[in-house]
Parts: sequence; structure tokens; C-alpha cells
Amino acid sequence: MADVPETRFAQTDDGDHIAYQVIGQGPLDVLVVRSFHFPIDMMWEEPRLVRFLDRLSTFCRHIWFDPRGSGASDRIAPAEGRLSESIMDDMVAVLNACGIGRAAVLGFSVPQSLLFAATHPQRTTALVVVDSPVVVRQCEDNPEGLTAEEIEMESQGRLFSVASMAPSLLTDERFGAWFSRASRLTLSPADQAWRARAAPLVDLRPALSAIQSPTLVVSGTGRRMSAAHGLAAARIAGARLVEIDIGDYLFFVNDPGLWLDAIEEFLTGRLPALRVDRVLATVMFTDVVGSTELAVRLGDRHWKEALALHDTVISSELERFRGREVKSTGDGVLATFDGPGRAIRCAQSIRDALRPSGIEIRAGLHSGEIELRGDDVGGIGVHIAARVAAAAGPSEVLVSRTVSDLVSGSEIEFEDRGDHELKGVPGTWKLFSVRG
Repeated sequence: MADVPETRFAQTDDGDHIAYQVIGQGPLDVLVVRSFHFPIDMMWEEPRLVRFLDRLSTFCRHIWFDPRGSGASDRIAPAEGRLSESIMDDMVAVLNACGIGRAAVLGFSVPQSLLFAATHPQRTTALVVVDSPVVVRQCEDNPEGLTAEEIEMESQGRLFSVASMAPSLLTDERFGAWFSRASRLTLSPADQAWRARAAPLVDLRPALSAIQSPTLVVSGTGRRMSAAHGLAAARIAGARLVEIDIGDYLFFVNDPGLWLDAIEEFLTGRLPALRVDRVLATVMFTDVVGSTELAVRLGDRHWKEALALHDTVISSELERFRGREVKSTGDGVLATFDGPGRAIRCAQSIRDALRPSGIEIRAGLHSGEIELRGDDVGGIGVHIAARVAAAAGPSEVLVSRTVSDLVSGSEIEFEDRGDHELKGVPGTWKLFSVRG
């Protein structure tokens, strides 16, 4: 049995603390992301899980962590509306704390691992996802997904149980006691409720085409939502799908070799070098409404002062929400973010900070694949964001359907603005106005 490692704490850019453990001495670095069923400090009390950890240690050094709001890590307010972004921020913080520039990402029933690979390709050597549907709720691509009633059951803690997650151990009293205690120590009832409502509404299908890392998708056969697991393999270029006949959903309950033989073969093979020239990002365009008329009314000197205030506010808010200014457009800005929730909050804050000074802006946002061109960006994702911004009204933050899908389940509310034709972009696009 491996020695029980010390629980350490990484710190996010927001100053929050993330509990993590480093296990094994293998030549590969693997960052593990898993669903909210147990805290890392309780892993060593379940023999089946310890066997899984020991087997994983034979070929890699693996890092496990408690995402914020769970286990020993700091809380996160549900009002932040950043379920997916907070998990990605936690992953970056843990890698930084361990001094790891790039690592393979192994996700068990956590589709946010896919979003991390798309958003941070420079930190991802390879991606392995196990039983991680990219869309959980019932929809055309996932007809066996969770219904609204089941999402509500999950939020009340009635869906995830030994009976549903590990039916082969239903009569094992010792395991049942461990699972119940682990669940209680992972999430408070309130945290469990809001996460359980938010997680099934997140839709990561728009992110799949941006994933460049070598990808292995492992799916249990004969399971509900098996088609949704396969969506990742079908939509990620070059991804490999491995289907394994396993009855239990908890990854460590069955023979560890069933999962890990395939994972070891994939990760220890010769992975191709990655050239990062495109990435998933949220693009934001802003501009001043009626800037020409405002400049004439204010006169040159006061207009320059207004522009200086405008630029100062934008710079300050971009720093606050960790956006990157790509370039100024004169009376606006083109900026990128690694999360759509932060981009929306930033646009709202810029608007609200400038309004008392008589400067009214509008903003347009789109999440998609962009091309990195030195300090500049390009590609269809940038073009779409510009067209969304052009369709926005005064003081409006307008977003594409992709943005609203990626923050589904958060506290951010939208108003449907209907279908639009965006100049130079094929088809019609559904746009949404951010409320508040």
C-alpha cells in the first residue's frame, strides 16, 4: 500500500485555498479531476480506492484535489455562477503549486476536464475522460439524459447513492458506511443542492472542436447516457474511444485494471508534440454608444478626458476579471477570457462603472475557437463576437448561444433576443441579453 501523503494547499488567484495530495513517483504527471463523492483525506479509508491509487502509481505521479466548495478546500459562493470556471481555476492553482507546467488530465465523471483541455492547451499534454458526458440533461444528442425531475432529485441527494453508483456493493455495510460519511464530508447540503442543480445544465458540446490534446474517451457499455459519453470521441479530432463492460459507476469499485490498462497504454505511448496556435476562449468586444455625437457634444478636450476615463476603467476591470486586452478599437476594446462567466461579469462592470460619467457602452461576447497570432487573435470566433457586439443595444451585454450554454446552471440570467443573421457568418444565430 502506498504511504498516505500529506495534504497540502494551493492558492488560487482569488486567494482561495485548494486541498491537494501528490501520490506516486512515476515519470508522468497526471492531474485527476473527479466527481463530488469523497474528499481526498478519506481516500485512504476505502481499500478498493487504495488499490486503484496503488495501480495508478505504477506508471505516473498523480495529483488529486478537493475543488472549492468540497472537502478541505475553501467555499465558493453559488452566486458567482462559476461552477466550470472555478474547477478550471483550481486545476491551474494545483499545477502551479506543484511546479508542473504541463500534465495529462484524467477526468472521472467530470466533463470540465474537457473544458480545461480546450481552454488551457499549453498546460495539457493529454486528456483522458472516463464516463464524462458532455451534456447531462435530456436533449436531442442525449435522449437518455436527466429529466428536470431527476435533476431535482439529485439536488436533494436522492439520486447518488450506493444503489445507483455501486449496485454490486449494496449489501456491503462497511462500504455503505464509508460512502455515506464520505458524501457528508464532501459537500454541505446547501452546496450539494446548488451544484447538483447547476452541473446538469452545463453544456460543453461547443468546446469539443477546440480540443487539440491527444484524447482518450473511456465509456462503460450498456449504461444510461453512453451515447453522450461518445459525443466527445466523435467531435474531438483524433480522439480514441474505448468501451469497457463495467456494472458500477464509481471508477474504483471494479477491477482497477479494467480502466487503467487502457489509460496506461495511452499515456505511456509516444504522444505527439503539441503546437498551441488555437484555443477556446470567450471573446469580448465593447464600444461607446454614439461616440461621434458624444465627441461633438463634449468637444476635443472633454472627449479626450472621457476616453482616458474609459480606458482606465476597462484596464482596471480586465485586470479584476483576468481578461487579456488584445487591442483598443479607439472607443472600445477587444479582449479575451478563459471563462465566459468572468467575461460577462467584466462587461457588466465596465458598463456600470462608466454610466455615471455619461459614457454608455454596449458589449458582445462569443465563446469559441480562436487563432493565436502573436499578441493578436483571429479566426471565426473573433468575427462572430464582433458581429454579436454590433447587434447589441445601448447598455446591453449581448452573448451568443454558446456563451449561455457554457454558463447554464449559474446565477446569470438571460433574455432571449431571438435569431439573428450575422454579416459574413453562415446561418442564423440565437442571441441572448444578460439581465441585470
